[in-house]
Amino acid sequence: MQYHTVIVGGGLGGLTASIELAKQGFDVLVIEKYAYPFHRVCGEYISNEVRPYLENLGLDLNTLGATKIQKFQLSSVNGNSIFTDLTMGGFGISRYKIDYELYLIAKKLGVTFELNTSVEEIQQINEVFFVDTNTNKTFEAKVVIGAYGKRAKLDKILNRKFSPQKTAYIGVKYHIKYDFPKDLIALHNFDGGYCGISAIEDNKYCLCYLSERKNLKGSSGIDEMEEKILSKNPHLKAIFEQAEFLFSKPEVINEVIFVKKSVISKHVLMVGDTAGLIAPLAGNGMSIAIRAGVLSAHLVGDFLNNQISCEKLEHNYTDVWNKNFKNRLWRGRQLQKLFGNETNSNLAISFLKKVPILLYPIIKSTHGKVISSTPQV
Repeated sequence: MQYHTVIVGGGLGGLTASIELAKQGFDVLVIEKYAYPFHRVCGEYISNEVRPYLENLGLDLNTLGATKIQKFQLSSVNGNSIFTDLTMGGFGISRYKIDYELYLIAKKLGVTFELNTSVEEIQQINEVFFVDTNTNKTFEAKVVIGAYGKRAKLDKILNRKFSPQKTAYIGVKYHIKYDFPKDLIALHNFDGGYCGISAIEDNKYCLCYLSERKNLKGSSGIDEMEEKILSKNPHLKAIFEQAEFLFSKPEVINEVIFVKKSVISKHVLMVGDTAGLIAPLAGNGMSIAIRAGVLSAHLVGDFLNNQISCEKLEHNYTDVWNKNFKNRLWRGRQLQKLFGNETNSNLAISFLKKVPILLYPIIKSTHGKVISSTPQV
């Protein structure tokens, strides 16, 4: 029941951190609410900035069926569209598949997993963490990493205080079959949100959207909201009328927030969406989570090897996180203000069609540098 590090949450950030720590020879426990493989609400597009790193871990993305995505389409609520090439590009793969493959790599490296398990309490006493679960188990660790996603009751347990967010959002995801270019990722605006579509493995597509909660409250349910609000965009209307929907019901997440979050709370290091959620239209949440997992693991390794103090670990991680992600998340929030609104999106697309060269720096501003097997902290 004693580990060098306990990681709460087994998404991309948590799995990556566990792998990197295990490679350094540390005992690692990952506590995950569900059992792999399972679906998550996610756009399932990953920029190529992390592809070399994932392949160096042993993931054969081509064999797994990851699609190569090199083009981008952006449409306003009225369907007016602009197209551009993606300089860095990316690939599409479901969380169902990539999370499971990373889980298998972590298991092979000796990482321990407690699945179908939730964390009820985290306390630090005399520089030792005690992590209590709903299965009446208590685990001890020198370090705890929080990688439990966008929002959880642990935020209250850790007394994390968020700035008020004026607008509440929900996220909805489907897998569909549809006649659509495999090398294109499209982002279609509707009043109060936007919806992305891109190819993943097995000739399927991920259809994922973010909507203001008021759209759902003003409808009898998700179906009516999609028919009355999303389908005002002709591109989305065609998808909802013509696509084959593969889930019996959509994956849904509530209380999606984009406000600034604390990177460290009660000495727990946060990674991925737990530390800060980038606006989905920026298309880089998955790569940010992977990069944060790698960076956190290398700094935690320095601490566990007695090379730095706990205070220095927290200082260094905050500094590294801010350098890598703070500005990217801010730019994502500013971009979000331009879209998800009928007037703003129509004006923005019309302007960008007149000055298309501006799309390149906008897209570049939300991407990071390519990382390999040994990224620099």
